[in-house]
Amino acid sequence: MTGLALMITFVIAISLMILAISRWGVHPFLAIMGVSLLLAPIVGLPLAEIPGILGSGFAGIFTSIGIVIILGALIGLILEKTGAAIKLADMVVKVIGPKNPELALMIMGWIVAVPVFCDSGFVILNPIRKAMCAKIRNSSVAMTVALSAGLYTAHVFIPPTPGPIAAAGSLGVGNNLLLVIGVGTLVSVPTLIAALIFAKFIGRKVRSRDEVGDLDYQKSVTELVAEYGEIPGGLASLSPILVPILLMALGSLTSFLAIAGMPGQLLIFLGTPMIALTVGLLCALGLLISTKKMADFYELTNETLKVVGPILFVTAAGGVLGKVIVAAGFVDFIEANARFISQAGIFFPFLIAAILKTAQGSSTVAMTTTAGIMGIYSDPTSMMSALGLTSPMAATLTVLAIGAGGMTVSHANDSYFWVVTNFGGMEAQDGYKTQTLLTLIMGATAMAAIFILAKILI
Repeated sequence: MTGLALMITFVIAISLMILAISRWGVHPFLAIMGVSLLLAPIVGLPLAEIPGILGSGFAGIFTSIGIVIILGALIGLILEKTGAAIKLADMVVKVIGPKNPELALMIMGWIVAVPVFCDSGFVILNPIRKAMCAKIRNSSVAMTVALSAGLYTAHVFIPPTPGPIAAAGSLGVGNNLLLVIGVGTLVSVPTLIAALIFAKFIGRKVRSRDEVGDLDYQKSVTELVAEYGEIPGGLASLSPILVPILLMALGSLTSFLAIAGMPGQLLIFLGTPMIALTVGLLCALGLLISTKKMADFYELTNETLKVVGPILFVTAAGGVLGKVIVAAGFVDFIEANARFISQAGIFFPFLIAAILKTAQGSSTVAMTTTAGIMGIYSDPTSMMSALGLTSPMAATLTVLAIGAGGMTVSHANDSYFWVVTNFGGMEAQDGYKTQTLLTLIMGATAMAAIFILAKILI
């Protein structure tokens, strides 16, 4: 099968996958794998080669980023369970102060969501949000939107959150996470500014059920500390996040300066994401020891594996679909029509991720599936190559474009929509005015920033 018929088949296959996930309730892993298995013989792949193609696509993801995702998720869960996430949030509030409550919550959410899933992060930080609203009598909706925006931005842009890690691994920059973190932080700035402006605006238009409270901020923190038993110190709470970033920075600097000998080899070794996050995990174990919760480590590990298992398998399924797409000749068709299709450039992965996100709800599924379709930037047969995105910087910006699409938009089929709406004391119709519109503005702003950076950097 070639030409237009091939592309029509591809569109039908993707539509079938979306329909299976969003309408028929099929698990994304089974939906993506099933579509891949159906697509392979339909487009004319030899039956004897199909198992090998599927297997290589599946195994490649586990080889590249499987361990990194597990380590990042485990660090995040330890920060959550030991109360270190609360400490990080408290530090942000003290630095920024009560005069900028929306900004304080936004930055607090952005920091906490680096290791913690945005859903969990909102639940963790919501008591502080409510207490701040009660103390300063600020708009509850504005505070809710600000917190949601901060959490969501880090969730889609900043490793070691699983979505960006998986996308980076699929696109071939999994060993250069520091670049993804740096550029992701840069893209976060205009995204958060747009979200902050919207939060202040919508806070004057929409009211929630908990506009007035009776707790002050300090009492809320005291109660939270009592619930956890003992909160770690600030430096100890920050170390599981900060130390891996520093190690990756040193590793990248060592490679750039071509430092030879054992010191150089050691720094490069420690700077690889897998090893850097292992060191971060050791720092997190220090939190368990200091809070006398080391006995919970086995259960935390078990809980982490349950959480990341579906993510890993969906990511691997996306890799399978990507392999089938390459083997079927979709990329050849794009290359043959490169002059027309390449005009979409970096908007192509954004649009694919946004369609998948809007259709089935999960940002992580949208990101990992799109990344699998795009393939490795250095592979001349990949979609990345067909679109002319063939450098590490281009791949990094593509990861972020996928992240921007992966947040566009959050609505009723997204669990985070209901977390924000319910915990924020809003009705569903208010959620569409706040969370859905927020994610549309954030996604569009982020993509505009990424497009500008692409014009400058690639």
